Amino acid sequence: MLNPHLPEASPDLGPYHTRQHRLNGGCNFHRACLELSQSLWLQEKPAQAILQLNKASMIPEQAAPYPALVWFLAHRKNHLFIGNPVRHFQHLASRMSGDHSKLRSWRAWACFHLAEISLPRSDFPRDQQQIDQEQLQIPVFRDIEKKLPSCDSSTLSVAKALAKNSTVKRP
Repeated sequence: MLNPHLPEASPDLGPYHTRQHRLNGGCNFHRACLELSQSLWLQEKPAQAILQLNKASMIPEQAAPYPALVWFLAHRKNHLFIGNPVRHFQHLASRMSGDHSKLRSWRAWACFHLAEISLPRSDFPRDQQQIDQEQLQIPVFRDIEKKLPSCDSSTLSVAKALAKNSTVKRP
């Protein structure tokens, strides 16, 4: 099933699809990441599909694909590995480095909260050990929204609505 929040893509794309655009970044890299994400989903590799959404979020001028993430979480299949998206985004947000690290961290915190809304907490807990050991302060959603660029506002609004409406929908 295609993710309606991503561009259509061939089901046989591989890492080469994004590598050719990585150095230049920009719109072409962003779109290639979204296409590869769709393709990996079709290949039944949901964890890798989510990682490509992370890569798409690296481009500051392009809106982060929040609705695509929520759709993936709502349509996941129990027998396929998805990891723990809540913990993944907690670690990503709190350990970000490199280009545009502040923006990418805020976007990862937004994804963290979307994952928490979308997934059962008992199955997808926070990393309490990291919180305790590092005295990690998790920002609240409304503070995160203030730090995001305007290009993210519409996709985040859509994603929040999807997350609130899809928490009970599971295959």
